[in-house]
Amino acid sequence: MAKNPEHTGEVEDAIHEECGVFGAYDFDGKDVASTIYYGLFALQHRGQESCGIAVSDTQGPKGKVLSYKDMGLVNEVFDAEKLESLKGNIGVGHVRYSTAGSSTRENAQPLVLNYVKGTLGMAHNGNLLNALELREELSYTGAIFQTTIDSEVIAYLIARERLKVGTVEEAVRGAMKKIKGAYSLIVMSPRKLIGARDPFGFKPLCIGKRDNTYYLSSETCALDTIGAEFVRDVLPGEIVTITKDGIQSDMSMAQSNTARCIFEYIYFARPDSKIDGMGVYESRVNAGRILAKTHPVEADLVVGVPESGNAAALGYSMESGIPYGNAFIKNNYVGRTFIKPKQAQRESSVKVKLNVLKEAVAGKRVIMIDDSIVRGTTSARIVSLLKNAGATEVHVRISSPAFLHPCYFGTDIPSEDQLIASGNSVDEICKRIGADSLGYLETSQLSEMICGQTGFCDACFTGNYPIEPPKQDIRGEMG
Repeated sequence: MAKNPEHTGEVEDAIHEECGVFGAYDFDGKDVASTIYYGLFALQHRGQESCGIAVSDTQGPKGKVLSYKDMGLVNEVFDAEKLESLKGNIGVGHVRYSTAGSSTRENAQPLVLNYVKGTLGMAHNGNLLNALELREELSYTGAIFQTTIDSEVIAYLIARERLKVGTVEEAVRGAMKKIKGAYSLIVMSPRKLIGARDPFGFKPLCIGKRDNTYYLSSETCALDTIGAEFVRDVLPGEIVTITKDGIQSDMSMAQSNTARCIFEYIYFARPDSKIDGMGVYESRVNAGRILAKTHPVEADLVVGVPESGNAAALGYSMESGIPYGNAFIKNNYVGRTFIKPKQAQRESSVKVKLNVLKEAVAGKRVIMIDDSIVRGTTSARIVSLLKNAGATEVHVRISSPAFLHPCYFGTDIPSEDQLIASGNSVDEICKRIGADSLGYLETSQLSEMICGQTGFCDACFTGNYPIEPPKQDIRGEMG
């Protein structure tokens, strides 16, 4: 993990997803840039650091791609004039959050690659485990890399494979045979839009349709935003090729064992999304209900830490009969440009993002539901805010198990030495965050949370990695 203090320091004590991807193909020939913009806007929670859109005209000169990308939020990077200039009826878009060390415009996506067979545009969500070896191998055969991200390795492999096979989708399959790790890809060729999901299905990807336009998206909420109908999820290991003839599916890379990221349901995905048939909101309510059964406590009020703690808090309230209420006002405008205070003023950073409604909690025993505890610094501050506002007791309940291990599949869960649960018991963590009691969801209850579904990755809680983790920490440059 990169050791930039601004990223891993006490102020920033949250888990981040790495990326969101969105693609569109309008068979009527209309421009898709503005629709991709709104799709990315709906996926902004998956990455707030950089974004980009690349489009092409399937009726125009073959291989001419127009693109624009920059650092910033979707509405900061794009305006009406920029979107108007992106003429094309097929396109891909991307929002990105990076780990420290790779926060540059060059590393923004989509990537556009001009090669002997034409042009490719590609957006990638995930993280490769064998990126360093592949990069070295490609470099020795003449590849010159412009970025430090895994995604460029994938793009090069697809381009190289395309020289040997007859179609882009075959080239994607050839590349998938070489790469190891987590990836959802959207690839734009001059006449095709291709979606691919790694064989374990770590990252989500789905298909939508509106009128005569097909879409690929990280989450269903983006389809709802643009008024598209959900068609289906792209399956783990599946390659879908969208052309004017419809959707072709290639399942040759599929396997029986899947490892979908459980944290999509706990935290990453927007609550109005459905992933692999399971509603995110429902899973969070379920988590709260389970916590109420396994970690009951006498109290006057149940509150959630916004946003992902709210649905779990509601579930806890419904199961326990203890009233649900709002204790926090969140400043939604604290985004990428938030200037972190100097060391002496660090305690103010949480207050800038959250403020407590004193009249809601004063004199009450409060159950506070949050999605996770990483280093413990933020949890300690929020407990302190509630107590300073007059809460007589604060009982913390966490709608996920304790983080004990890093993630290598596209989530910036840090190494063990920075995880509070790694070296401390529940009682010790409780004491350190200043809570009156603390309870976590158990790993054995994760399947119950998602209504009995199986085939998910819980390595950050259990250490049971579906793919053997790398010998060295390769997570500084995730895609």
